[in-house]
Amino acid sequence: MAWVLLVIAGLLEVGWAIGLKYTHGFTRLWPSVLTIAAMIASMYLLGLAARTLPIGTAYAVWVGIGAAGAAVLGMALLKEPATAGRIAFLVLLCVSIVGLKMTTPQK
Repeated sequence: MAWVLLVIAGLLEVGWAIGLKYTHGFTRLWPSVLTIAAMIASMYLLGLAARTLPIGTAYAVWVGIGAAGAAVLGMALLKEPATAGRIAFLVLLCVSIVGLKMTTPQK
């Protein structure tokens, strides 16, 4: 269950990271409200997952999901460059996330 919570927390991190772009410096009400809500929910779920997962693993996976997701959505939604190098390093990041999952002892 901790891994499910952690993945949801990571996806919420993607949401708030992308949401920051739409807040225009927190000057737009509804994008700001949704972004802040996603931040709070993401941190809360990370905290729940960290009760049973090692904090180093939980934090690295959370950040990794957020970074990879934000980069992919940045390319897809915000027209950021999708170079071969960026994509290759995103693949490496995803391999690292899966590797942490596979090597973390279950409680």
